[in-house]
Amino acid sequence: MKSIWAPWRMDYILGDKSETCIFCSKPGEKNNKTNLVLYRGKLSMVMINKYPYSYGHLLITPNKHVRGLEDLEVSEVNNLSLVLQKSIIILKEAFQPHGFNIGLNQGKVAGAGLEEHLHFHVVPRWIGDINFMPLLAETRVIPEHLDETYDRLSPFFKQLDI
Repeated sequence: MKSIWAPWRMDYILGDKSETCIFCSKPGEKNNKTNLVLYRGKLSMVMINKYPYSYGHLLITPNKHVRGLEDLEVSEVNNLSLVLQKSIIILKEAFQPHGFNIGLNQGKVAGAGLEEHLHFHVVPRWIGDINFMPLLAETRVIPEHLDETYDRLSPFFKQLDI
């Protein structure tokens, strides 16, 4: 039997499970790499998902702590859409994915894990990226450590000025 190494999962297993909103607290800590914050604008931000579905999985969120898209001003929705678009462009340039899953789970019944703070998931996809592991072993294989993914994407996001 082979072992799959995913050391960042231990942080989740042993980590603080407090009710603190990561989208509100992590950006304020100012350690972007440790907190996987790639971009912090006036109205929105981009983070790497610490527990990704796939390689390069990003979370895009408004800075305003809201539950629903309808709770944002038009300017905030427009900004969020622009940051989402720019993030896709960056992922295409950095990783050359064949496609994307882009999702917004609004409300617990819809699958929102952090239902108190609206966020989009942007998951790059490649032909053949999902193999038998998720189906048979309920395990995902992420081919690169999160720190390396951060280092690869960070220069692209430093150029964003939205």
